[in-house]
Amino acid sequence: MAANSHKKAGSPAPTLGVLVASSPERLAAAGVARMNLICQQGLGGSEELDISRTLNLIDQMATRVKAETQRHLYRFEGNRGEFENSEGFFRMVMMGVVLTEDFGIHYNPRQRTAPGESGPDDGFFADPQMVFLGGLLGPGRQGTCSSLPVLYVAVGRQLGYPLKLVTTKGHLFMRWEGGGERFNIEATGRGVNRFEDDYYRHWPFEISKAEEAAEGYLKSLSPAEELAVFLSIRGMCLRESGRLAEAAESFAAASRLSPGTQSYQQMADALGLKPGTERRSAGDKSASIQGNASHSKL
Repeated sequence: MAANSHKKAGSPAPTLGVLVASSPERLAAAGVARMNLICQQGLGGSEELDISRTLNLIDQMATRVKAETQRHLYRFEGNRGEFENSEGFFRMVMMGVVLTEDFGIHYNPRQRTAPGESGPDDGFFADPQMVFLGGLLGPGRQGTCSSLPVLYVAVGRQLGYPLKLVTTKGHLFMRWEGGGERFNIEATGRGVNRFEDDYYRHWPFEISKAEEAAEGYLKSLSPAEELAVFLSIRGMCLRESGRLAEAAESFAAASRLSPGTQSYQQMADALGLKPGTERRSAGDKSASIQGNASHSKL
């Protein structure tokens, strides 16, 4: 499993409009962390966001995780049962230990709600710093289920781990899928845990078979679908701050990237933007999302 540093990508970060119009191959090359950070640009509280610095920090985390995992590999070899006879799970547990203990990464306790109790107007998206990587990797080192899984996937992919992002209703989680192993990973509680798909059909919300099909829940996301998730989170942050035209654009762009997720276009329609159109709020100086390309509390 070879590391793949962000430092190899020497070109400047593309604008959001360019990113949305990119091919699947270019999105995969951009990387999950870079896509997430670009979607954070221009949101409230993100004026000091430094994408290069944040990507360098993720590289440092990956280097540390690699070293500590190798140093403690004897624990897995000596007691495979402790890690469910899965080297992949051992590696994810070690990543959780390093990110938590060495880098102070943790869930923001003020953002925790009981399963099934959250809603679209509960203020979850009021602070973009809590739902994007730039905030998670800032001084406070705290985030939510919108940002923590993204960090784990970004670090893991630097190490060659076959990690995917996966959605269920109101939640984002991870999946190890490759090398003869497939298991889901939950890193927003205490430590790192693994659950079957069916767990996420009931937590944090009950989902019906129809919802699962309509929203593409429990499927491993492609790079384009990952970007769509980040655009939907951006859309919720813009909606929360009253920037409704921009929010509609974000959801419409998410729908073009992930047409199998019905709620993206539903949100764009609810905010007043019909398919195939873009608009900007008066006086807005931020870049409009151009190009070809249900709300969930993620």
